[in-house]
Amino acid sequence: MAETFADTDIDFRQYMQATEARQRVKPASIYVRDLIARVNNPQASRHQYMPWGKTRGALQFRPGEVTVWAGENGSGKSLITGQVTLSLCAQDVRVAIASFEMKPTKTLERMGRQWTHFSLQDKQIMSDPAERRATLERYDDFANWTDGKLWLYDQQGTVQWRQVCAVTRYAAQELRIGHMVIDNLAKCIKDEDDYNGQKEFVDELTAIARDEDIHIHLVHHMNKSDGKPTKRAVKGSGSITDQPDNVILVHRNEEKERKGLRDQSVPDTTLYVAKQRNGEGWQGEIKLWYHPQSQQFLPGASEPPMEFINAPEEDETPWMGHES
Repeated sequence: MAETFADTDIDFRQYMQATEARQRVKPASIYVRDLIARVNNPQASRHQYMPWGKTRGALQFRPGEVTVWAGENGSGKSLITGQVTLSLCAQDVRVAIASFEMKPTKTLERMGRQWTHFSLQDKQIMSDPAERRATLERYDDFANWTDGKLWLYDQQGTVQWRQVCAVTRYAAQELRIGHMVIDNLAKCIKDEDDYNGQKEFVDELTAIARDEDIHIHLVHHMNKSDGKPTKRAVKGSGSITDQPDNVILVHRNEEKERKGLRDQSVPDTTLYVAKQRNGEGWQGEIKLWYHPQSQQFLPGASEPPMEFINAPEEDETPWMGHES
């Protein structure tokens, strides 16, 4: 099952320092050969995808990059990044989560619900012996499925950002993770107006992603906005959106909820890709519909919940969910 690691188990001090300069200075021939290898092996792509098939040609998660996920309180940022984490694990990628707002058991309970499609808090299910047994067996399957795929850093509350960087280096070097999810920036930088601290933290994360050849996901808050959100609504220093490679704004359709709209052509949540530095640089909207029972976000109103299975060999073939 998913493993946890904490300060009481590991001395992170040796991971506090940035990579030695001598390890970063390499002969040009290494990079030229890397370019040649890419031409000779065009299918050997190392980027990963989002869970929704319709996003395959639009956005990828590449090694050496940082993605910021920003949204208002209650927008569903953590649920969405949890679902993205499941899809990364299904793509045979090792992922570590450092959530400073939820204990590992709570994080796994939510992700377990997305994986199994059932809640351990559902009184009707848990009161029926047969359904209770079947649901617990599914959660046991989920626990086994996370083996060698998922790790959680056990630390809640405010934490020093340098410690978070050390934890990320440890996860990359010792656990060989390919993706790190940090939830969230506000727990790492105590004061909202500490722009220098925010800049240093994000700058260090971009350096770690590059040096360790991993992808880092940083969850952050943004101010409430009317209508389509923009990068300007993201709280804090402009470096939070300037330095990362990708910026995804999570917008929950509260107007639809308030008015009780039943028009399923209107999405429940929209992801606004406000920045994508590499690849084709696509920017645009990803419309999603919320499925309450599984707590998944789906690509269409009539789509069934996703089954998180191993990805196929074909690089561009959607493998979870369906096209909307």
